[in-house]
Amino acid sequence: MTADPNTPQTIPPASLGPKLPSSERGDASATAVETAPSRSERRRYVGLELWLHRITVLTFGLVCAVVGVLLVILPWRPEWTDNHLLMVYPGLRAFVADGFVRGVCSGLGILDIWIGFSEAIHYHEEKRP
Repeated sequence: MTADPNTPQTIPPASLGPKLPSSERGDASATAVETAPSRSERRRYVGLELWLHRITVLTFGLVCAVVGVLLVILPWRPEWTDNHLLMVYPGLRAFVADGFVRGVCSGLGILDIWIGFSEAIHYHEEKRP
């Protein structure tokens, strides 16, 4: 049977162009309706983000305090100059053993302790809407 030239022919959409997965074709039946996250999921995410921020601030303060205490105490101990790394370089050993260098290291330690406690004292959480 021959087709009438006056009647338009319909071509099925599947035969047009290359074969695409159903999600890329735009079929109404294949597309999933994406919904916004529920209120409990958002609350859980915000709570997780808040605790992650708290742990980060606590860890930063703890590391600053520990490194600061080490920098305050260690330059005045014998291990500061009597170690295997400095035995090879006597000039560097004399420089590190100088009281001014030891004082600068202790001052940096005090500054580091102050930064750690300052971060802990000035910590605040944003108000949630």
